[in-house]
Formats: sequence, structure tokens, C-alpha cells
Amino acid sequence: MSEVRRVGSGGPWEEAFGYSRAVQLPGGLVLVSGCTSVVDGEIAAGGPYEQTVNAFNVAFAALEKLGLGRDDVVRTRMYLTHARDVDDIGRAHKELFDAVRPAASMIIVSGFVDPSLVVEVEVEAFRPGGDEEVSAP
Repeated sequence: MSEVRRVGSGGPWEEAFGYSRAVQLPGGLVLVSGCTSVVDGEIAAGGPYEQTVNAFNVAFAALEKLGLGRDDVVRTRMYLTHARDVDDIGRAHKELFDAVRPAASMIIVSGFVDPSLVVEVEVEAFRPGGDEEVSAP
């Protein structure tokens, strides 16, 4: 691959704010924008666990458009609005990624664009095979 590829998901803020759901770089790195529990343009009901699963499913759908999957995920970031939700969000992450074990961060933030959202996730995935090779020193 010698060019940057971009995909959208049809999410309500992508067009309004001018961003792509995912960007694939030459060399195989894929960056997935922050994903929330928005399904078919509507915020899906549910607590922190359900919102986390929904948000990661949005990210997985974006990865799939670029030919990657859950096993290609190398980093996750979870932004949450309340420390009390750490266990539920962590449980969802473990169920989705226990076999993959990406690098992960959980960060508490003051809020999101819609106050009913309690978690937003970002994903980075990698599949070697692009035209740029990285060698260790």
C-alpha cells in the first residue's frame, strides 16, 4: 500500500466535524477515531459495559472495511466520565481483547458531546505488509 486510505462509518459527527472513522497509513498502521455507543445515528441505551461493547463494535466495523480485525489491534484507549465505571468498562475490554492483549489506557475525562455517553474508545491496529519497513536499531 503506498497511499493513505480513509473510511467513514456514517456517524453523525463525521461529516459535521470533518473527520474519518479510520485512517490506514502506508506500512500497515490503522488509526480509528474515537467511537461511542452510537448505532444507526442514535445513542444506544445501556450502562458503561454495554456502551463499551457498542463503541468497540463501531471500531471493529471500521477495521473490517480496511480488511483488519480484532486480532490486529495493538492499542486501545478508553475515555470514561466516572471512576466508578472502571470495572464495567474493564470487564468489557477483557471480554473483547483477552486473547489479543493490546496495550491499553483508561483515562477519566470531564464529559463528551452528549452527556448520556459515559465512554469513548480509540483503537490502533497494525497489519504488516505495507511498503514501509521499520527496523529496530
